[in-house]
Amino acid sequence: MTGSKDVGSCPVEHHQKTHTSTVPTHGLSSDTAAGSCPVDHSHLTRTEPLTSELNPLNMMPNLSQNMVSGQTRALSTERTLSGIPKSKNNHWEYPSPQQFYSALKRKGKEAPESEISTMVDIHNFLNEACWEEIMKWESKYHCDCKNVRLAKFQGRPDDLSPKAWFYTTFRGVEQPFDRHDWTINRCGTDVRYVIDYYSGPDDGDSPVFNVDVRPALDSPVSIFDRVRAGLGKMWENISN
Repeated sequence: MTGSKDVGSCPVEHHQKTHTSTVPTHGLSSDTAAGSCPVDHSHLTRTEPLTSELNPLNMMPNLSQNMVSGQTRALSTERTLSGIPKSKNNHWEYPSPQQFYSALKRKGKEAPESEISTMVDIHNFLNEACWEEIMKWESKYHCDCKNVRLAKFQGRPDDLSPKAWFYTTFRGVEQPFDRHDWTINRCGTDVRYVIDYYSGPDDGDSPVFNVDVRPALDSPVSIFDRVRAGLGKMWENISN
């Protein structure tokens, strides 16, 4: 995912099918049934530059709209505007299929050119689902701020979050296939969210993804939000 003027989000291969049990916590939602997608978030943060410049908002290089060596068909260079606010007057913009494919090739990844558009659609859908989960947290606990926006984001596939480590170690849940950290601006205050991406049991021939979205434990406010969300979930389970 990228800014409206900067190139951002990552090509990611979801062909790895990591079947996990559901992590029973607030924010593990947005089950996404999607078509086959050979995308792997585990390589999002590689920063070998296509140019010498890295975008500080996402630590990704600017990606070319030109066809790459060996490419046999032209891909669309049209970029899609996301539903995720970047500032008061504009939104983040997703990479075009050509940029997406260029990034895959830059990392030495192979993908059928005919499937790139579908891969981009699935990737964009996952990002929108993550933002929707963030807004659930914000609307529930910080509804006084009406202008929440995504300030920056970074993929951290090699850094297992403490929560993912706990469930992996003590609950037998397989590791998430990717992790992102998204920093939102909450009316002037930066707040970091952690997003773990899990593969769920396939729905027929379609892969299913679970995203666990929650505020990072960076401040007393975020800790309090996590505690009351957990207590609320506990009460809901008892009541049912």
